[in-house]
Amino acid sequence: QLQFVESGGGLVQPGGSLRLSCTASGFALDDHAIGWFRQAPGKEREAVVCISNDNNTYYADHILGRFTISRDDAENTAYLQMNSLKPEDTGVYYCGAGPWVAGPIFPGWERSGAYRYWGEGTQVTVSS
Repeated sequence: QLQFVESGGGLVQPGGSLRLSCTASGFALDDHAIGWFRQAPGKEREAVVCISNDNNTYYADHILGRFTISRDDAENTAYLQMNSLKPEDTGVYYCGAGPWVAGPIFPGWERSGAYRYWGEGTQVTVSS
């Protein structure tokens, strides 16, 4: 059974940090680029960041410098370290497994249709 499970969400004050994880079972993470997306209430799902198979990273402009993506293929897990969180970062965070990608350019990484497997998401709430 193929599963992709996110964890690590919660309630945090503005300026705080969270570390999200997504762990794959039933398939090998090292066959895929991994993307993190988020969806705020009443809004469409938007891309946050993606990491390629050779650890190139692609960030949305509104995230650059605050979030860091990483992967541990031996653990079949990807991570999203989120610092300096803002209320507008609130939403459900999803990870997706995309195609195998290497190199500094991944056209279309921001499109959710580029990703084949998705987790159920983890809620992040930034509020005082």
